[in-house]
Amino acid sequence: MAALELLSAEGFRPDGRRPAELRKLRARMGVFAQPDGSAYIEQGNTKALAVVYGPHEMRGPRSKALPDRALVNCQYSMATFSTGERKRRPHGDRKASEMSLHLKQTFEAAILTQLFPRSQIDIYVQILQADGGNYCACVNAATLAVIDAGIPLRDYVCASSAGLVEDTALADLSYLEEAAGGPQAALALLPTSGHMALLQLDSRLHQDRLGAVLEAAGGACRAVHAVLDRVVREHVREVTALLGD
Repeated sequence: MAALELLSAEGFRPDGRRPAELRKLRARMGVFAQPDGSAYIEQGNTKALAVVYGPHEMRGPRSKALPDRALVNCQYSMATFSTGERKRRPHGDRKASEMSLHLKQTFEAAILTQLFPRSQIDIYVQILQADGGNYCACVNAATLAVIDAGIPLRDYVCASSAGLVEDTALADLSYLEEAAGGPQAALALLPTSGHMALLQLDSRLHQDRLGAVLEAAGGACRAVHAVLDRVVREHVREVTALLGD
């Protein structure tokens, strides 16, 4: 798809959004009883599920235990039915391993791991439906699941993608916009401090244009933060009401 088709003369994107506008975001916490924490999120047509176990004792060789902090273990996967291609995705393939590493780096920067030495925290995320922004949806779902598990964070971790069409920055890219190519970035932000937990660029981008892309991604992360915070507060009210009964 040509770049001109991604943004109309009136400034609208293919799905009717303005450049800085997010896709509709819905989320729920506590969707499963067995894990310590769980959450489900929809960002547009991208749907992600996250479950968290821990902190718990180390599994496997005790030599892997860290004496001064918890080990954060992250695993990313995509459901077979998550895309139009009905192909098996072997566990631990290159893309999944790369995404798992990015999630690990993101949450090591956010979780107060020093409070749980010689222990382990497991975060499992799965894409149920893929329509762009898979990493970002996983980060946002995992954040809610970690909070649901009662694991202390420095701040919310909110993620969003951004891209560039000619000189216009677009926030929260859909699959159609990602597939069109062009400079793209994924940002995981701790919104209160402004600390970047992760920044990934998928292609070369001139320094003069980087600021516009980061501004679009950062603004989208702060908008995501407002939604996630509302979801957490609503969940706390629901749990408090149940305990009161």
